[in-house]
Amino acid sequence: MSLAISTFSNKRGGDCLFKALGHPLVVPRLRVLLSDLERTGPVAIYDPHNAATTLAALYATGLIKISDVYVQKIEDLNRTIFGQRTQPVSALSGTRAKTLFVVAYDADSLIHQIQHLLPQGVKCVTLDAARLPDEMLTSRNHYLTSLNFATNFVFFRDADGFHTRLMSANYWHRYGARGVKLWLQLFDEAGHELASWKDLLPDSGAGFTIDSQQVRSRYDTGPFVGQLYIHAVNVRGHDVVKYALDIYGDDTGTLSCTHDANAWPSDLYAGLPAPAPGERVTLWVQNSHPTEIPPNSIGLNRMGSQEVGWLGKGIAPFGSYALDVSTLLPELAWPEQIEIRAGKYMVRPRYEIDTRVNRRIAHVNVERTDLVPDKRLAELGNLVGKGHILPAPLLPTERYETIVLPTPMSTGQLELAIKLLIFDSEGQEIYAQRLGRLPRDHAVALSMNELLGEVGTGVVGACGHVELIYDFNDGSEADGWLHALFRYRDLKSGHAAETSFGSHMFNLPVTFRNEPQSYGGPPPGLSTRLYLRLGVTPLDTICYLIYPASIPWRAHSDTALTLIDSTGIEIAAQNIQIPCGGSRLICISELFNADLRARAGVSGYIQVRDLGCRLFGYHGLTNGQGAFSLDHMFGF
Repeated sequence: MSLAISTFSNKRGGDCLFKALGHPLVVPRLRVLLSDLERTGPVAIYDPHNAATTLAALYATGLIKISDVYVQKIEDLNRTIFGQRTQPVSALSGTRAKTLFVVAYDADSLIHQIQHLLPQGVKCVTLDAARLPDEMLTSRNHYLTSLNFATNFVFFRDADGFHTRLMSANYWHRYGARGVKLWLQLFDEAGHELASWKDLLPDSGAGFTIDSQQVRSRYDTGPFVGQLYIHAVNVRGHDVVKYALDIYGDDTGTLSCTHDANAWPSDLYAGLPAPAPGERVTLWVQNSHPTEIPPNSIGLNRMGSQEVGWLGKGIAPFGSYALDVSTLLPELAWPEQIEIRAGKYMVRPRYEIDTRVNRRIAHVNVERTDLVPDKRLAELGNLVGKGHILPAPLLPTERYETIVLPTPMSTGQLELAIKLLIFDSEGQEIYAQRLGRLPRDHAVALSMNELLGEVGTGVVGACGHVELIYDFNDGSEADGWLHALFRYRDLKSGHAAETSFGSHMFNLPVTFRNEPQSYGGPPPGLSTRLYLRLGVTPLDTICYLIYPASIPWRAHSDTALTLIDSTGIEIAAQNIQIPCGGSRLICISELFNADLRARAGVSGYIQVRDLGCRLFGYHGLTNGQGAFSLDHMFGF
């Protein structure tokens, strides 16, 4: 059963009430407030903004003696909250309670509106008694604004020879933010606090790094596996904390990466691969809330099946648990796929795959429950050309194998009608295949190397990119939420990496249903600003830039790669051109020499900027000995 909280709606965007109530700094204050209410005798509840249900979901409220529940909206009458039928607040004068608990923030005006209705001697208590201190707020005038809760969770580990390194930049500065600071709290596997601290960011586009080895040494935590909670304060422009996360080890073979979690917990996630022979797939169940995940609340099922294996273990508040998926689904094997019943208890979770060669990390994606097929997508024709495109690198085939696994990512996707296209680096199509109507429970993983081998030896060593698009030739339907997992394997070392993403429309001057998306401002998004972190020596950074176009766009990109040092100063730049429909595999050590990279510092990064087209990027690291990582980049 899902947690009764509102997190994200594609119509309204993100909800920050659950973030406000579940903030680690607020949790002890709220528990004191609720404990005091338990001792006061009968309590009347005034719930003007439907916050009481979320509060009850996150905290134990059963011991509070509630006499009445009042609401402001007539539409909320005849509901049951805390076991009481709701009444109009106009009936407040009849309460026999000693205390009125106004379940709202910024409640002074609400109390003023009803003050004359309160019987004499009734005390008012509000959520303002348990709010963040003013220095933790971006906007003090409106508490439940999303910019006050620019928060996120990070899978964070320093144990058994494995380490994590978070890297990002003060991208809020370019929107006018000043005095941006990070408040951080580290939780261990049991959900206990290991450390908390603040970092002040320079008033510039400076990069920043949080390394698990340094945290462990600074706070003497000992080995840990758990979560790092980040709250960015005084931000502008974005209420999401974006980051790249590298997983590295004491041995040279451990190298993997992922990126920021989706900050809003979901009912369902999908795109979790079943293990191949010799693999162990571990799903990291990480509780995002101050309430326990009860036993049998997290479940796994084969995609397309209703037979669910439930985790019969509770997870402590802010705790973590490594779930071997084979314990719940022992018969499943790659390329079968797993659906996660998450119950809104965790933000987008990570999974790890262990083999005899390496350990790699990736994330699943939010499975939407609100989508239905949109017949207009098939009728748009030349207005949008190819329409939705899901692009991914085709790594050089003489060294790497590229595998594509389409992943259903909506409960309404009973089939996927897809066409696969392969282009060389100059944008010339070298292969096309209709995949037909893949059923929801399909297990079709395609090796690009094998497909290209079927069309002749002239493409051996090909390097370019893959596109998945919708295939409307047989009357099929689509919903604009096309996803796939892309797996890469070094044919020499056996080291592997994987990433997943969804489709978008690219480089269209017209718009349709918020596409082409823009990182800042309304659509269409027709420019590029991507963050590319630098690897710590001796690791080298690779970047794969793809220029997808739903219709023919500018013949070539005009793309600047600017090296920015740890203080936010631009110290060097290189320009490249990418043909429309083409791609480029870039090794950063070939663009910027060792002296420049050393000047950039440990938190230096590269900004990929193009004013004339929207590029899609992937980034990774390589150690030159067969270990590599690969994931898609984030923009700001």
